[in-house]
Amino acid sequence: MDIKALKNDIRMGRLAARDAIAETDRIEKSLAIGDHAADALAFDPGAIISGFFPIRSEADLRPLMHRLKGRGARLCLPAVIDRQTIVFRELVDGAPVVSTGFGTTGPAADAPVVDPEILLMPLSAFDAGGNRIGYGAGHYDRAIARLHAKGKQPMLIGVAFDCQEVEAVPAEAHDVPLDAVVTESGYRTFSKGQ
Repeated sequence: MDIKALKNDIRMGRLAARDAIAETDRIEKSLAIGDHAADALAFDPGAIISGFFPIRSEADLRPLMHRLKGRGARLCLPAVIDRQTIVFRELVDGAPVVSTGFGTTGPAADAPVVDPEILLMPLSAFDAGGNRIGYGAGHYDRAIARLHAKGKQPMLIGVAFDCQEVEAVPAEAHDVPLDAVVTESGYRTFSKGQ
């Protein structure tokens, strides 16, 4: 089996496991994820942090984002501006929130585009080495590459439920490992290149 097919099999299996979490359990687990991340994340006031509003069965980071804003973070959300590219639009009080592509919601097109210092990223699967599988479109891979090309080194934090961890993710040359992952069980950091 080739790597792309293997990743897709892993993706489908872990997303099915995530989908099977009862809604009330997902809420409780999302709140635990938020507590762990809020306790672990260190940043200076004014730091730009990208979160996401949940789609399908993703963890709900909105309570966490509210807490981070209370600690002085500037928040942003990803927006799909074409089928290949996401940008990060600043989320400010009172600004309209609209459909931003692929089922996502975020600030409208007139919101400032910013470069996040911390990326809270949804994913399909992850392993103990910090390797991740996204949703298959490569949006975050390309966004990370663009940030790196600008000289930025954002902290990459995967957001998942415990059931999304697998023994091993087949990593390819273009894959950038996570710095950390947060699940309902806690916040774990990784050494790049494990």
